Amino acid sequence: MIQTQALHFHYATSPEMFFADLRVPQGGTLLLHGNSGSGKSTWLALAAGMLTPAGGEVTVAGERLSRLSRTRLDHWRARTVGFLPQKLHLSDALTVEGNLALAYFAAGLPEDAGTIARSLRTLGVGDLADRKPTQLSGGQAQRVALARTILMQPKVILADEPTASLDDDAARDGLELLRSCAQQCNATLVIATHDRRVQDTFPDALVYRIGVQPEWARRMRT
Repeated sequence: MIQTQALHFHYATSPEMFFADLRVPQGGTLLLHGNSGSGKSTWLALAAGMLTPAGGEVTVAGERLSRLSRTRLDHWRARTVGFLPQKLHLSDALTVEGNLALAYFAAGLPEDAGTIARSLRTLGVGDLADRKPTQLSGGQAQRVALARTILMQPKVILADEPTASLDDDAARDGLELLRSCAQQCNATLVIATHDRRVQDTFPDALVYRIGVQPEWARRMRT
C-alpha cells in the first residue's frame, strides 16, 4: 500500500512540485503519466524514501517514512522496496551474482546464494550468474535488474520508464515480466511512464497524471 497526503517537494533550481493525494492498495498498480521533467521520477524517489519531502506525508507498506531515521530508512528500503531504474546501474566490476548480493549488504542481511539463484532462474537468466554485465545483451541485463528488484520479495515495486528505448516486442515482454513478478510478490506496482504501450498492458491500473496542481495546494497558496 502507498498513501500520500499533501505531498510537495522543492529542488533549489526549479519551481515547487505539488502532488495529488493518492492511495494505492496492496497488490494494486499505479501508472504515473506526465511529460519529461514533470516530476514522475521525483514522486518515485519520494515513495522510496530517497528524497525528503518539503511537506506532507508518505506512507508505504504501513510505514510512515517521516518517522524513520536515515539508517532505519535505508534498511527499510532495501528490504521493502524493489526499485527498477531507467538506467539499470549494474556494476561492471561484479558478476551478475555479485550484483544481486549487494542487495543483502544494503539490507544489512547475510547473503543467501540459494535465493539469488532462484531469482535469476525465475527471470530466465540462471545460467548467467558468473558473467559480468558487459557480457550481457540489453534484454539479459534488464532481466538481471528485474531479478535484483524482486530478490527480497518486496512489498512495493517502483519502475522508472521501464520501456524506454525498447521496441514493441521487447517492451511487451518486459512489461509482462514486471506484472508477473509483482503478482508473485503481491507487491504494489508503480510505473512512471509516458509510453502508451504501458496502459495497454495494465488497462485496469490507477492513473495519475503529474503536473496538474491539486486543489489542496491551490488553497494553501491563497
